[in-house]
Amino acid sequence: MTLCENNVSNTTFMTSPNIATTHAFTTKFGGVSSGIYESLNLAQRSGDDIGNVRENYSRLCCALGISTGDIVCSNQVHGTHVRVVTPDDCGRLFKSNPHNADALITDTPGAALMVFVADCVPILLFDTKKHVAGAVHAGWRGTVANIAGITVSKMISEFGCSPSDISAALGPCIAKCCFEADADVAEAVKEALNEDSELCLSQNGDKYNIDLKEVNRILLRNAGLENIVVSDECTSCRSDKYWSHRKTQGQRGSQAAIIIIDS
Repeated sequence: MTLCENNVSNTTFMTSPNIATTHAFTTKFGGVSSGIYESLNLAQRSGDDIGNVRENYSRLCCALGISTGDIVCSNQVHGTHVRVVTPDDCGRLFKSNPHNADALITDTPGAALMVFVADCVPILLFDTKKHVAGAVHAGWRGTVANIAGITVSKMISEFGCSPSDISAALGPCIAKCCFEADADVAEAVKEALNEDSELCLSQNGDKYNIDLKEVNRILLRNAGLENIVVSDECTSCRSDKYWSHRKTQGQRGSQAAIIIIDS
């Protein structure tokens, strides 16, 4: 299985067949921004016109059947902190956000958890029995620090989830074909995975190509998850459809992953 493309009210987004609640991995398509932000840019502090960003959110929310007031996000810092979202966190989308976190979890129906990416791995989690959702931003630093597994552990400790009931979807991100890194990143992958790291690394001279999707899939499997779907798209190869930080050398907007527990 892989992700499915959807187009609702001219807004294009991806969904996963194993996530049984409203969710989306957004694309560039369906907004009003222009230039390097064309068109569904969701980054508020990228230099894009804030009026256009607000309209982009309005269009995305319309396509998903939610309100902009439902969205909860955080300051992403490439760490491993997991924030438990409550109803009090809603309604702060265009306000100053005091919280640093790279993963969000909740059991609050209607709270829309959102993480932002432009090459990093977006991961959505959903426990079908406890009705608990999670959204994870996993750059390479968060990946090797096992933010995926840490988020699962937090779902277990906070809400009594069972790993066998949690489904995971890994959205579009930079793939092994385009993610070239130095030896220090490869060593960090080896430390995180031990012998399984051979499945995720290819050496090319003094550089390594690294499969961040596979690293996260293995870490989720190690955390006890069995139902895992992985996107087959690369944000760098498909820079027509997604923003890629590497491809654009940082001149870009952002897409997002979002998940909402249906009421």
